[in-house]
Parts: sequence; C-alpha cells; structure tokens
Amino acid sequence: MTAPPAFTTLLSPLRLGAHTVRNRTLMGSMHTGLDGLERGVERLAAFYAERARGGAALIVTGGFAMNLEALLDDHGPRLMTPEQAHALRPIPHAVHAEGGKILLQVLHTGRYGKTAQLVGASSIPSPINRRVPRTLSTAEVWQTIDDFVNCAELAMQAGFDGVEVMASEGYLINQFTTTRCNNRTDEFGGSMANRHRLPVEIVRRTRRRLGPEALIMYRLSALDLVEGGAPAHEVIALAQAVEAAGADVINTGFGWHEAKVPTIAYLVPRAAFRFAAARIKRAIGIPLIVSNRINTPDVAEEILASGDADMVSMARPFLADADFVRKAAAGRPDTINTCIACNQACLDFIFNGRPTSCLVNPRAGRELEFLQMPAPKAKHRVAVVGAGAAGLACAVTAAERGHEVTLYEAAPSIGGQLNLARAVPGKEEFHELVRYFEARTEQEGVQLRLGQRPGADELAAAKFDHIVVATGVRPRSPRIEGLDHPKVMGYADLLSGRRQAGRRVAIIGAGGIGFDVAEYLLHELAPHGAENSADHGAAEGVGAFFSEWGVDTAPDAPGGLKPPLSPRPLRSVTLLQRKPEKPGRTLGLSTGWALRARLEQRGLQTLSGCTYERIDDAGLHLRVGAEARVLDVDTIVICAGQESETTLADALRSQGLAPQVIGGAELAAELDALRAIDQGTRLAMTF
Repeated sequence: MTAPPAFTTLLSPLRLGAHTVRNRTLMGSMHTGLDGLERGVERLAAFYAERARGGAALIVTGGFAMNLEALLDDHGPRLMTPEQAHALRPIPHAVHAEGGKILLQVLHTGRYGKTAQLVGASSIPSPINRRVPRTLSTAEVWQTIDDFVNCAELAMQAGFDGVEVMASEGYLINQFTTTRCNNRTDEFGGSMANRHRLPVEIVRRTRRRLGPEALIMYRLSALDLVEGGAPAHEVIALAQAVEAAGADVINTGFGWHEAKVPTIAYLVPRAAFRFAAARIKRAIGIPLIVSNRINTPDVAEEILASGDADMVSMARPFLADADFVRKAAAGRPDTINTCIACNQACLDFIFNGRPTSCLVNPRAGRELEFLQMPAPKAKHRVAVVGAGAAGLACAVTAAERGHEVTLYEAAPSIGGQLNLARAVPGKEEFHELVRYFEARTEQEGVQLRLGQRPGADELAAAKFDHIVVATGVRPRSPRIEGLDHPKVMGYADLLSGRRQAGRRVAIIGAGGIGFDVAEYLLHELAPHGAENSADHGAAEGVGAFFSEWGVDTAPDAPGGLKPPLSPRPLRSVTLLQRKPEKPGRTLGLSTGWALRARLEQRGLQTLSGCTYERIDDAGLHLRVGAEARVLDVDTIVICAGQESETTLADALRSQGLAPQVIGGAELAAELDALRAIDQGTRLAMTF
C-alpha cells in the first residue's frame, strides 16, 4: 500500500530481529475474555484476523499463564502443554493468512492473581487485592524462569511468530524489579542487578531455546507511577540488559494497576507518557514501541516522525476500528471510528466477567455474529428518525448493507446527546465519534434531513419498508416546589451553553450526568499566583494533567511521582442525591475512581439521603436525613434522570404501523451510548 504523505513514517516497514513488519502499528495486548466462551479459539482467530486484514502489522494476544500460579483466575488462558499449543494453531494461521504477524504474551500475574495459589516476589500484598502472596523460594523462581521459556517454545510450536514477555503494569516480573514489593535477600533481591535477574534470565534463556528466528518482545514498565517504583536510570539499565540478553524490541507500559494516576482513561491527554518512552529510546539500539492514548494516525505519525519511538501500540483503537491502518493508508482518516477511551465495553466488561467489546464498535469481539454485512437481495427503504447515537448507528449500518436510508433530525446538526457529552472537559473524544458519523453518513449515501421533525402522517404516506424511531429522551422534572425559579436550569441548557451557572451551584442528581455536570462546572480554574497559574491555567494540557495528578518527568523521580498540586476552581459545587449510598456507584469501574478523585481534589461536596422541599430566593431547602438545611446557591442544575420521547412512536402505532423503537426512546434508564449504538447496529443487521 502506498502511504499518503501525512502518514509516511507510520506506514513504512520496520525490521524487528529476523522479521520485517509491514508498518509501524502494533495491536497491543488486552484481556478479551473470548477464550472462555464456546468456540473461543475460533472467536479469537476471527477477532485477530479482522485486525490483520485491516492493516495491523503486529498483534499481541492477551496474556497466557505458563504455570498454575501465574493465572489471573482459575479460568484464565494458559499455555502449558503441547495439546494446548495445538489447539491455538488456528489463531496465528488466521493472522498470517491476512498478512500480519502475531506474538503470544506470556504473563505471570504474581500478587495480582485471584487464585488460592497466589505468589509474589515477597509476601507483600497489593492494595487492590485482599489476598496475601506467598514468597517464591529461590528454587521456585528458577523454575518460573524455566516455565516462561517452556511456554515460549510452545507458542512457537503453535505457529506464533514469537512472544511478548509481560513485565509491566505491576505483574510478577515488574514486582521483582522494584523495591516496592521485593524485600528478598537472595540472588533475586537487594541490588538493582539482582532485582533485574529474573527478566534478564527469562529473555536470555528464551533466546537460547528459540534461536534467532523467534521474535522476542519485552514489555517494560517505562514509568511505574507508584511509590517505591523505579527511577529512570534503573528502567534504562533494565532495557539495556534485556537488549543484551536477546530481546528484539521493547514495548512500553505505563503505570501499575494499583497506581493512583490514570493512564488510559478519557481524561488522560493523548500520548501523555511518550516522554518516558523517548528517554529509553535514546539509550538502546533495538526498536522501541510507545503506547497509551494514541488513537489517531496523526498522533502516531507525529510521534514516529519525531524519533521518540519506532512503533506505536494501539490496543483499544483497533477495537474501535479494525480497519484503522487501511483507512489511513487510503487517505480517509476521517472515516476511522476513533477510540474515545471510555473503557465501558472493554475494561469494564472484563472487570465484570464479560467478554470485551467496544462502545463505538459493537462488532468488536463479536465477529462471528456479524459475518454477513451485505443485505439480502431485496433493497429496502428505511426511515430513521433521530440522529443521536442509536439512530446514527442504525442509519450508517443499514446504508452500509445497501439499503436506501433517510435520516431525520430535528436539530440543525447530528449527534443528539453526544453533543452534550463532548462539551464535558475530558470527554472531548466524543468530537471524534460525531466526526466519524458525519463522514460515514456522507460516505454511505445516507439522505440526511436536518432541521426536520416528520410526523406520523408524513412517514406513513412515504411508505417506507422500515421506520425506526430513535427520538431519544427528555429530561425528567422532579416534583419540587419552585422548580420554575430563575436559579433553576436543566443540564442540557448548561452543557449546550444556552445558560451560564453562577459561582455557587447545587446539582440535583448524582448519576453519570450529574458527575459530568460537576466536571463541567469545576473545570474552570481561578488564577492564584504565577506559579500555580503556570501549572493550572484554564487550558488543559499534558503539563496541567501531570501537575494535578503528581506525575514527575524528572529522570531521578522514583516511580515518576511528585506531590500533586490541587487546583482552585472558580465555583463551589455540591452534588446531591436521594439515595443514602455514596454517590458515584454507577460510574465506570475503570474510570469512575479517577473522576471521583479529580472532582474531590477540586472541592466537590456531596450529600446523600436528600429530600428536596422547595426552591426560593434563599436557595435550595432540603433535608439530609432528619436535618433541615438551606443551600445558599446561585444556580441549581437538574440532573434527575430522563424519560423516553415516545410521541412519534405512539402516533405511528395509532395509525396501525409498527415502528421499531431504539435507544433512549425505547429505554431511558440512563443515557447509554453503549447500549444505543449496539441496539442500532443490531437492528440494521436484520433489514
């Protein structure tokens, strides 16, 4: 494929040991959960093959345990026998058939494991795991090294091009390399050389066993982001040692799983941690891969062209769009379905014991369910009313399948509630989702009717084969005396910019929208001195992110940490909810903690168990338990849930028609783009 001038470096080949990859993209490792399903290997083969078909040059599987103590849980993937290796053969075969290369990741979870046989470098538990690990004996460490090597040999027998030795994110090897959880006194503890002995021996013995043809990638923790983590000189020394031991390429990871700094959530600036990869790159002679929050070809190209890395790892972006590389190579990056770093259907699904997928691309991980994209022989005329997430997904998918689609939207632009989401600081990636749908509606020939609200008579007269109602939701109004007071506004008025909030604000409703509104209100920061304004100006950026979360870019900073600086917002905000439980319970597992921490740092106050009595000039009168209070606020923002907008659907049914209702119009329990896009896509597949 010929690279457009904008992505010349990204799409150029690269030599990795005895192998040449066709471009500079790596689909990084992720837990998928697909292996535990019926036809698991077939599902994984289809999943990875689709990414290779879309242009991914090199793929790394999710982690495979090399012994029982290495397992994440009792049902986790493992590679310990020739029979297991034989069963995996369809995976590399499928990737090779599409022109890609694939490595098997060898992973020992160490003290992160959720099994009875938990082991670690030392008997120091992780703050995110209640289990206490048993210290591996010296003999057991040497046996673990042998188990790593045996697993790598089995991976080659299965047909993989090599292995990735997983040694970042706080897993077992990473645990050995730092003083945080290694207080050993044998040959694997104490000095830096001793703490590095485990990974160096794994790489050295793997190279000796597999020979020069195997591709060995080492996943290095470039920035631990935990107290007691490694300073840069130790990280660089380890990189140089594994290079000398026989590694072909070093991949970088950032942050242990127990770190209190977000590394892949939507509020992390793009490519924020590249600085740590760049200083390793300058110290080694083999290729280096940079990762984390690289989600567009423009960002990838800039990093590679600068010389900060030789390759970019993009795991979730290949979930969002398997054709990422193909579209970039065709000069159509506007049609890439960009990862918005929401984590809702990838990490959060895995944490809940569900197989991974993707909010913006429900086909991800479900390739066997979406085999046939062409429509049946009969071409249908489809009307979709409402260009929010559900309606857009339905319209684009139906048009992609060959149907004639007319998409109506009452507003002057598409997006619906997505336009409110992208107004929230940190959720700017939703701009990319709206941009994607704009490009795809044009590309697929969807007839877009903006500023039009068709009635039931008009739709009936047009004799469409299918009428899809995706009219969304309307905000629910709670029963509170004084709700018409000038202090009161709805969340849509605020986030759309139609109204402005005062300095003292109460938010009624502590669901996801309530937290988004709090983030919106507390984002604007007050200047208080030149030193602070330099770190916390109104414009967010990598520097402001590092200051607020306490990330230190100095090479001598252990773990890359420093004391965080607390910003001073312009407003005081109180978030209220009726339920007596702690607010934020429904937020995402992998992102909610960071949002709660960020808002707490910015002074958000919360009250639970509230009963609202009235609103007047004095403010919001309420009871918290038995205590009567008055909140003297300038603005009260209502985020009390939504109701389905069913007017059109009801009118169509009254005429004897059977509209198909999706998204918020069908269920308004929460504004849920994940469910809306999935539902819209699946419905269109039935036409």
